[in-house]
Amino acid sequence: MTASAPVLAPVLVNASRFRAAHAAEWERLDAIVRRIEKRSIRAVPQEDLLALPLLYRTALSSLSVARETSLDRALVDYLEQLCTRAYFQIYGVPGSAFGQLKRFFTHGWPAAVQSLWRETLVSFLLTVAGTVVGYLLVRGDAAWFFAIVGDRMAGGRDPSASVEALRNTIYATEHQDILATFAAFLFTHNAQIAILSFALGFAFAVPTALLITYNGMMLGAFLAVFVPKGLGVGFTGWIMIHGTTEVFAIILSGAAGFRIGTAIAFPGRRTRGDAAVDAGRTGAVAMAGTVVMLSIAGLLEGIGRQVLTDDVTRYAIGGVMLVGWLLYFYLPRSADATAPA
Repeated sequence: MTASAPVLAPVLVNASRFRAAHAAEWERLDAIVRRIEKRSIRAVPQEDLLALPLLYRTALSSLSVARETSLDRALVDYLEQLCTRAYFQIYGVPGSAFGQLKRFFTHGWPAAVQSLWRETLVSFLLTVAGTVVGYLLVRGDAAWFFAIVGDRMAGGRDPSASVEALRNTIYATEHQDILATFAAFLFTHNAQIAILSFALGFAFAVPTALLITYNGMMLGAFLAVFVPKGLGVGFTGWIMIHGTTEVFAIILSGAAGFRIGTAIAFPGRRTRGDAAVDAGRTGAVAMAGTVVMLSIAGLLEGIGRQVLTDDVTRYAIGGVMLVGWLLYFYLPRSADATAPA
C-alpha cells in the first residue's frame, strides 16, 4: 500500500502586511502613469521613466499574488486597473490626444497610403477602365445611361436633355437649392461607395473591384451626355472642383479593400486570420483618412462648385487639390517623422 502524496496547503498572505510592503511602489507607479495621462511623457523625470518598467513588473507580480491568494476584491481591482493603465503607457501609444492626432496626419495616414501604392494603382486603373466602358456603352445606346445611373442620380442630366438645360446645370446660379440638394445626394452616394469598397474587401476583394468599376462607369456615362453636346470642358471643370478629392478618396478606399481581400486570398505562410488583421490595420488607417478627404470634398461640392462658375477657377482648384494630395501622400519624409511625438 503506497502512501498518498501530501496535499500542499495554499500559502496564506496577510492582506495588511502585503499592502504595507508594496504600497509605496504602487503609489509611485500610479503617480507616474497619472502624470503621463494628464500631461505627456515629457513631463516625467528621467529617473521615473527608467523606473517605470520595473514598477510595472512589480505591480504585475503583486496582482498575480493577490489573485492566487484570494486577497480582497478591492485590492485585485485596483491592481488590475493600475497594470492596465501602465501597460498602455509602456506598450501602447502614449501622449496626448493632440499628439496622437498630429502623428496620424504627419506620418500614420501618409505612410499607410504609401504602403498601398500597388492597390491604389489597381483601383485607379479600374476607375479609368470603368469610365471608358461607361462612356462607350452610353454613346452606343442611350438606354445604358439609365441602367448605369438611374433617374434619381441623373436629376435631368440625361441624353434627352437639351444643350441649354445641361448648360444650366453646370453654370446657372439661380437654382442653388436644387443644386445643393443634388450635391448632397451625390456626396452621400459617393461616401457609400467608399465605405462599401473598404468594408466588402474581405470577400476576396471581388465586390470592391465591382464597386470601383461601377463608380467609373457612372462618370463615363455622364461624360457621354455632356461631351457630344460641346459641354465636356465645362462638365469636367464642374466635377473637378471636388472630384479630384472625392474620386481620390474612393480610389484609396478601394485600395484598402483590395489589401484586405488579397491578404485573405493569398495569406502566404500566415493564417488567413493573421493576414487579415495585419492588412486591416493598414486599411483602417487609410480609410480613416478618406473620411477627412470626403468631408473636404463635401465642402467643395456643396459650396465652391455651386458658387464658382468660371471654368478656369474650377480647374485651378481641382488641380491644386490633386497636386496637394499627391505631394502630401507621396513626398518622401525624413526618418524623424516616424518618431513618436
